[in-house]
Order: sequence, then C-alpha cells, then structure tokens
Amino acid sequence: MLKSVFLSLLAAVLLPGVPSVSWKAEVKPESGKQYQLVITGTVAPDYYVHPMSDPYVGTVLSVEEGEGYAPVGDPVEEYAPSDYKGEPVVTGTYVIRQNLDVTGTATVTGTVTWSACSGDFCNMPEDYEFSVPVEIPVQAGNDAAAGSLWGLILEAILWGFLMLLTPCVFPMVPMTVSFFLKQSGSASRGRFNALMYGLFIVLLYTLPICIIIGLTWAAGGATVTADIFNWLSTHWIPNILFFVIFMVFAASFFGAFEITLPSSWTTKADANSAKGGLAGVFFLALTLVLVSFSCTGPIVGTVLIKSTQGEFWAPMVTMLAFSVAFALPFALLAFFPSVLKKLPKSGGWLNSVKVVLGFVEVALGLKFLSTADQTYHWHILDREVYLAIWIVCFTLLGLYLLGKIRFKHDSPLEYLSVGRLALVIADFAFVVYLLPGMWGAPLKALSGYLPPIQTQDFVITSGDAPAISSDSPVILNEAASKVSLPHGLTGYTSLEDGIAVAAATGKQVFVDITGHGCVNCREMEARVWSDPQVLQRLSSQFVIVSLYVDDKTRLPKDQWVTTESGKVLKDVGRVNSALVLDRFGVNSQPNYFVLDSEGNTLRGPRGYNLDVDAFVRFLDGE
Repeated sequence: MLKSVFLSLLAAVLLPGVPSVSWKAEVKPESGKQYQLVITGTVAPDYYVHPMSDPYVGTVLSVEEGEGYAPVGDPVEEYAPSDYKGEPVVTGTYVIRQNLDVTGTATVTGTVTWSACSGDFCNMPEDYEFSVPVEIPVQAGNDAAAGSLWGLILEAILWGFLMLLTPCVFPMVPMTVSFFLKQSGSASRGRFNALMYGLFIVLLYTLPICIIIGLTWAAGGATVTADIFNWLSTHWIPNILFFVIFMVFAASFFGAFEITLPSSWTTKADANSAKGGLAGVFFLALTLVLVSFSCTGPIVGTVLIKSTQGEFWAPMVTMLAFSVAFALPFALLAFFPSVLKKLPKSGGWLNSVKVVLGFVEVALGLKFLSTADQTYHWHILDREVYLAIWIVCFTLLGLYLLGKIRFKHDSPLEYLSVGRLALVIADFAFVVYLLPGMWGAPLKALSGYLPPIQTQDFVITSGDAPAISSDSPVILNEAASKVSLPHGLTGYTSLEDGIAVAAATGKQVFVDITGHGCVNCREMEARVWSDPQVLQRLSSQFVIVSLYVDDKTRLPKDQWVTTESGKVLKDVGRVNSALVLDRFGVNSQPNYFVLDSEGNTLRGPRGYNLDVDAFVRFLDGE
C-alpha cells in the first residue's frame, strides 16, 4: 500500500504540468426529448487510463441532477481496445456517452474522475468538471430536414412566380386592373385594399391545408397525421389518381379540350367582387384562385405531395411560400394599377407556355406512377422505361420550341427569338445529359426523381465497379430479411436480424429509415452513400438495416402487430412505421441512426443533408 502511494507521488513529481487527458463535453440532440451528453477525452502520449468497466480504478462519470434534464440508463464508453500487462486500458481517444431526457432549457453539469498512468506509475486521481448548456433545436425527427424544407420552399416560391405566366392566371391581370382603377377613395385606402387582396389570396391557398392537417393532428396527434400523409404519398389509389390527373391536364394543355370549374362558381364570385370594399376585394381574390385552378392545381399538388412524408409543418410552410409568391405580383401591381395597363395582352405566346407546361406535366406525372410501382413492386416503370419516356418527352419539347411541331391553338413561328433559342439549347442539353442513364450512368442531379438504379436491367460497369442488383430491395438467401442495397451494399430489413448479426461480428448497426417513394432518400444514396469514404465505412464497419416505411408487402399472419390502441398492422410499411416512431421517435424519412451491437442508440437522428464530410463524421461518432 505504501509502495503504491509512493509511486503515485513520485509520478506526480517526475511529470509536473503535463496534462494527462484533455476533455471536451457537449450535448447533442437525438430525437424528441432525448439528448446525449458526449464527453471526448484525448489521452496524452505515454499515458493510459482505466476504462469505466474497471470496478477498482476505472474512470467515473458523475452527472449531477438538475432542473430540466435527467440521465437515462448507464453511460456507454467507446475506445480502441488496448492493454497493459494483460489489463484493458484506454489510450488515444476516449468517448463517454450518457443519454439524457431533457424537458426544457437546462445546463448539464457533472464531473469525470480518472487516474492517469505511465508505465507502472499512476498519478493521483484527477477531476474534469463540465457545465454544458442544452440548445433545443427544431425537432429534426418530426419535421423535414432543414435542407429539404428550404429546398421545398425555394421550389414553391419559383412555381408561385411562374404561375403569373400561365394562360389561366394571366387573363386575371385585366380583371385586376379594372377593379383597382374603379376603386375610389384615398391613396392610403387603395394601398390597404391592395395589401388585403394579396393577403386573401394567401389565405385561400394556405388555410385549407392548415385546417386539414390541424384536424388530423387533433384527432390522433402525429401518428394520425403521418398515417394520412403516408397513405396519400405511397398508396396506389392517390398516386394513380394524381398520375391520371396530370395526364388529363397535359392533354388539356396540348389543346385536346379545356378544363374549367363550373361557370356558376366563377360567375358568382366575379359578381360579388363588384360590390367594392373588402368584400369585393375578397371575392376578386376568390375569383383568381378559382379561375387559376386548372394551372395551379397540378403544381400545388406536386408541392404538397413532395412535402407529405409525415411532417406537420412542411406542407403548411411550402404552401405558404407558394401562395405568397403567387400573390405578390398581383398585390404589388394592385398598388399601382396604371402599371398593369402596360403589360402585354394574352395571345399566342401564352399558348406556347401552356404547351410547354403540358410536357412538364407528363414528366412530373410519371413520378406518381413510379412511386406506386416501387411501393407495390409492380416493375412496370423501371428506371430505363422511365428514362426513355423522359428522353422522348423532352426531345419533343425541343422540337416544339424550334417550331417543328405545332398544336391546335398555336400560331405559326416566323422566327426563333433569342429567349426561345436559349430554352432549346437548355432542353437538348438536358436530353443529352439523360442519355447515358439508359446504360447505367448515375445521373446524380436527378437521383431523387428517377427510380433507383437497382431497378435497371441493363447497366454497364467497369471491372472494379460494385455489382448492382436488378431489384430493390432483393431478398437474399442467408436470412429472410437480408437484402441487396444500392452500390453493391447488403443489409437487412429486420432490426432484430441486424442487431443479431452485429452482436456476432462486433460491428455497429446503421439504421436507414427510408421509403420506396422517398425522393430525398434516393438523393442521399446517390450523392452521399456513393462517396468512397462513406461506402468504405458502410461496407466494412456497419451492419445496415433498411426500414422501408411505405412497403405494402403483406406480412404472414403470425407477423402482424397489434398496437396499444388495438389497431392491427398487416404490412411491412405500417409495422416499420410503428417501430420507428416508438423506438426512435421519428416519423419522416430519410433518418439515420447508429446503434451498438446490443441495440443501444449511439448517434442519431441524422436527416437529409448532402454534406459528405459531415456524414462521415456522423458515422465515425465525431
């Protein structure tokens, strides 16, 4: 005993001022109210410390109790295995993780106690006291990832501005000019009416979707809303319906027939707009919304369908962005009605816009059929078929812009304007970009819109390229849930099987919460998973578990799951959705988690984010 104390004192004297371990503490969000305290230590060269698992001289983490948080479970340590004279020790990087349940703003405090040793000499115990404030971000597990949401907002804004040029919206310009020129009263009153005009347009577009989401949320919370949106975005009925609607609109834009709402609706709204005052302004806005339906309907549907993957705020925010952009030109021009007189009258150029939109409708409408095709594994619209239709569609669009093709209401094209030529060049450049995809080129810029490359039958690969499966996912023969994944990776569709394999191999589990109809999932796989750094780690360090939340495959009766409310879940997607919401606290995709070989959550969620380096750090636990 005296010898041990003497050696410790001697080490402290011989090694003065040398920091044995440098520590850093931080708190990271996990999901919902779950956070994780991460303490990272860097052991100095020539030193080692004993792990927490050592019952006698092991490192100790003490987290103090405080307001707004509480530790959950036991801390978990991560370090590269090493030993000194047969005893496990820690050198290099030492990470200690403690799960927390955070109920509000809090500051997590505590102490790490350790004894650093060099050879046979050990220092006296040392302490590292930490105090880390908890920053409560927007819940990434329940809403769309920031990058995805901002992308949807930007797309909605662009479509909102473009709607002004459509043939069913542009004719509302003279109606607006007529109304506001006839308005009498002060200039301030006119500006107020113009402001209310824009506000009414925004409310008429945004309030209905807010009411729908609010009612479903009130009826059963996030689960009901997620179920409805999951059904809307993945079930064959709404997807086929939207596909047919898009094709009908395309035929109308090509001149086959005209789509209009019942004339009594628009006539009554138009008549009421003549009353003047705020009532007249409201009915003018209502007339605009109703009349523009045939052009804005498909675009609004596209924005909403891409938003509805279980989020609460994303559909409302994107619709708000669309309606603000749509209303802004009318509101601004209503401030200065005399300016409206100078705008060009509608004519042949608007029909050209209509035909171009028709081609776009065909291309966008295929996405709905593709979603149903992938979700139900019909294999009628695999990647090469999808690409072939797009190539033909945009080739015909280019020929139309050149004046080589004319539709029913088109005027003869006497010459090619510079703007039209620019569109032709862009269109044919896009066609050239699509062509290599017929032979397996990844086409990363379109990865979110195209079916997975695993569905393509004919792919040219180099000798060292990873094999690509012919289906997605493909059940392999080693286990009932083993599947082939993108880029030659293999994984499991059962979390239990994945954890069992991880326990046998000593690897961590990479949980991929995904869906067949998930645009952002395909983009993550094409742009992030394909990176050599990520691919190497996923293939060698992890057991991958892909949980498809929209797979409609019917389960055998002995695998049905009954929820606490008594609802029986009978297909793969519903079972996975319930599992993901209950265990990980998320109901959107993509989301990624890392578990240890016993199934404990180490990291996550990580949502849609195309930063490869950040994804590598996530996999490495940094």
